[in-house]
Amino acid sequence: MSALLPYPLLTASLLVMWILLNGLSVGQVVLGGIVALAASLAMAALQPAKPRIRSWDMIPQLLLIVLVDILRSNIAVAGIILQGRRLTRTSGFVMIPLELRDRTGLAVLACIITSTPGTAWVEYHAGSGRLRIHVLDLIDQQAWIDLIKQRYERRLMEIFE
Repeated sequence: MSALLPYPLLTASLLVMWILLNGLSVGQVVLGGIVALAASLAMAALQPAKPRIRSWDMIPQLLLIVLVDILRSNIAVAGIILQGRRLTRTSGFVMIPLELRDRTGLAVLACIITSTPGTAWVEYHAGSGRLRIHVLDLIDQQAWIDLIKQRYERRLMEIFE
Protein backbone atom coordinates (compact mmCIF):
# COMPACT_ATOMS: atom_id res chain seq x y z
CA MET A 1 0.00 0.00 0.00
CA SER A 2 2.83 2.43 0.78
CA ALA A 3 4.26 1.97 -2.74
CA LEU A 4 0.97 3.03 -4.31
CA LEU A 5 0.24 5.78 -1.77
CA PRO A 6 3.57 6.85 -0.26
CA TYR A 7 2.00 10.03 1.18
CA PRO A 8 -1.67 9.24 1.87
CA LEU A 9 -2.29 12.49 3.79
CA LEU A 10 -0.86 14.55 0.93
CA THR A 11 -2.93 12.61 -1.60
CA ALA A 12 -6.13 13.05 0.40
CA SER A 13 -5.58 16.75 1.06
CA LEU A 14 -4.80 17.44 -2.61
CA LEU A 15 -7.94 15.57 -3.66
CA VAL A 16 -10.06 17.52 -1.18
CA MET A 17 -8.53 20.82 -2.36
CA TRP A 18 -9.18 19.86 -6.00
CA ILE A 19 -12.83 19.12 -5.26
CA LEU A 20 -13.24 22.35 -3.28
CA LEU A 21 -11.78 24.37 -6.14
CA ASN A 22 -13.50 22.60 -9.04
CA GLY A 23 -16.77 21.31 -7.62
CA LEU A 24 -18.02 17.84 -6.78
CA SER A 25 -18.69 15.58 -9.74
CA VAL A 26 -17.57 12.12 -10.75
CA GLY A 27 -15.24 13.49 -13.43
CA GLN A 28 -13.64 15.97 -11.03
CA VAL A 29 -13.14 13.28 -8.37
CA VAL A 30 -11.44 10.99 -10.92
CA LEU A 31 -9.30 13.78 -12.36
CA GLY A 32 -8.46 15.11 -8.89
CA GLY A 33 -7.55 11.61 -7.76
CA ILE A 34 -5.19 11.18 -10.71
CA VAL A 35 -3.53 14.54 -10.05
CA ALA A 36 -3.25 13.85 -6.30
CA LEU A 37 -1.80 10.38 -6.89
CA ALA A 38 0.71 11.73 -9.42
CA ALA A 39 1.77 14.47 -7.00
CA SER A 40 2.19 11.92 -4.22
CA LEU A 41 4.34 9.67 -6.43
CA ALA A 42 6.39 12.68 -7.55
CA MET A 43 6.94 13.61 -3.91
CA ALA A 44 8.13 10.07 -3.20
CA ALA A 45 10.59 10.29 -6.09
CA LEU A 46 12.10 13.41 -4.52
CA GLN A 47 12.72 11.47 -1.30
CA PRO A 48 12.52 14.45 1.06
CA ALA A 49 14.24 14.06 4.40
CA LYS A 50 11.88 14.05 7.35
CA PRO A 51 12.38 17.16 9.46
CA ARG A 52 13.64 16.60 12.98
CA ILE A 53 11.87 18.95 15.36
CA ARG A 54 13.68 19.42 18.65
CA SER A 55 11.49 22.02 20.32
CA TRP A 56 7.77 21.74 19.69
CA ASP A 57 6.95 24.39 22.29
CA MET A 58 8.72 27.11 20.24
CA ILE A 59 6.45 26.60 17.21
CA PRO A 60 3.38 28.47 18.60
CA GLN A 61 5.61 31.32 19.75
CA LEU A 62 7.22 31.61 16.30
CA LEU A 63 3.82 31.38 14.60
CA LEU A 64 2.46 34.21 16.75
CA ILE A 65 5.50 36.40 16.02
CA VAL A 66 5.19 35.74 12.28
CA LEU A 67 1.46 36.52 12.23
CA VAL A 68 2.00 39.79 14.11
CA ASP A 69 4.87 40.73 11.78
CA ILE A 70 2.76 39.98 8.70
CA LEU A 71 -0.06 42.13 10.05
CA ARG A 72 2.31 45.00 10.87
CA SER A 73 3.96 44.73 7.45
CA ASN A 74 0.58 44.77 5.70
CA ILE A 75 -0.30 47.99 7.51
CA ALA A 76 3.10 49.55 6.74
CA VAL A 77 3.00 48.63 3.04
CA ALA A 78 -0.60 49.86 2.75
CA GLY A 79 0.52 53.14 4.32
CA ILE A 80 3.35 53.48 1.80
CA ILE A 81 1.01 52.79 -1.10
CA LEU A 82 -1.77 55.09 0.13
CA GLN A 83 0.61 57.98 0.83
CA GLY A 84 1.74 57.87 -2.77
CA ARG A 85 5.19 59.25 -1.94
CA ARG A 86 7.18 56.36 -3.33
CA LEU A 87 10.05 58.65 -4.35
CA THR A 88 10.91 59.28 -0.70
CA ARG A 89 11.21 55.55 -0.02
CA THR A 90 14.41 53.66 -0.70
CA SER A 91 14.25 49.98 -1.47
CA GLY A 92 17.34 47.82 -1.45
CA PHE A 93 19.05 44.53 -0.80
CA VAL A 94 20.38 43.32 2.54
CA MET A 95 22.95 40.54 2.95
CA ILE A 96 22.38 38.55 6.14
CA PRO A 97 24.93 36.05 7.50
CA LEU A 98 22.99 33.03 8.74
CA GLU A 99 24.07 30.35 11.15
CA LEU A 100 20.98 28.27 10.36
CA ARG A 101 21.91 25.30 8.14
CA ASP A 102 18.95 22.95 8.49
CA ARG A 103 17.16 22.67 5.13
CA THR A 104 13.71 22.62 6.67
CA GLY A 105 14.52 25.62 8.84
CA LEU A 106 15.78 27.50 5.79
CA ALA A 107 12.61 26.61 3.90
CA VAL A 108 10.46 27.90 6.76
CA LEU A 109 12.56 31.09 6.90
CA ALA A 110 12.05 31.54 3.15
CA CYS A 111 8.28 31.21 3.61
CA ILE A 112 8.30 33.69 6.49
CA ILE A 113 10.32 36.32 4.65
CA THR A 114 8.44 35.95 1.38
CA SER A 115 4.99 35.99 3.00
CA THR A 116 5.79 39.19 4.88
CA PRO A 117 4.77 42.15 2.68
CA GLY A 118 7.64 44.45 1.81
CA THR A 119 10.32 41.75 1.89
CA ALA A 120 11.37 39.03 -0.51
CA TRP A 121 13.89 36.18 -0.30
CA VAL A 122 16.27 36.72 -3.23
CA GLU A 123 19.09 34.18 -2.89
CA TYR A 124 20.92 31.99 -0.43
CA HIS A 125 24.60 31.00 -0.68
CA ALA A 126 24.86 27.60 0.99
CA GLY A 127 28.66 27.66 1.11
CA SER A 128 28.94 30.93 3.00
CA GLY A 129 25.53 30.82 4.67
CA ARG A 130 24.64 34.29 3.40
CA LEU A 131 21.07 35.25 2.64
CA ARG A 132 20.11 38.17 0.39
CA ILE A 133 16.69 39.72 0.85
CA HIS A 134 14.99 42.66 -0.83
CA VAL A 135 13.33 45.24 1.39
CA LEU A 136 10.74 47.71 0.09
CA ASP A 137 11.46 50.44 2.64
CA LEU A 138 15.12 50.08 3.60
CA ILE A 139 16.21 52.58 6.22
CA ASP A 140 18.73 50.66 8.32
CA GLN A 141 20.43 47.48 7.06
CA GLN A 142 21.68 46.47 10.51
CA ALA A 143 18.14 46.67 11.89
CA TRP A 144 16.99 44.16 9.24
CA ILE A 145 19.93 41.86 9.97
CA ASP A 146 19.14 41.95 13.69
CA LEU A 147 15.43 41.43 13.05
CA ILE A 148 15.94 38.31 10.91
CA LYS A 149 18.58 36.83 13.20
CA GLN A 150 16.84 37.54 16.52
CA ARG A 151 13.17 37.11 15.66
CA TYR A 152 13.34 34.23 13.21
CA GLU A 153 16.73 32.53 12.87
CA ARG A 154 17.29 32.07 16.60
CA ARG A 155 13.87 30.45 17.06
CA LEU A 156 14.21 28.30 13.94
CA MET A 157 17.57 27.03 15.18
CA GLU A 158 15.95 26.09 18.50
CA ILE A 159 13.18 24.25 16.65
CA PHE A 160 15.22 22.42 14.01
CA GLU A 161 18.86 22.21 15.10
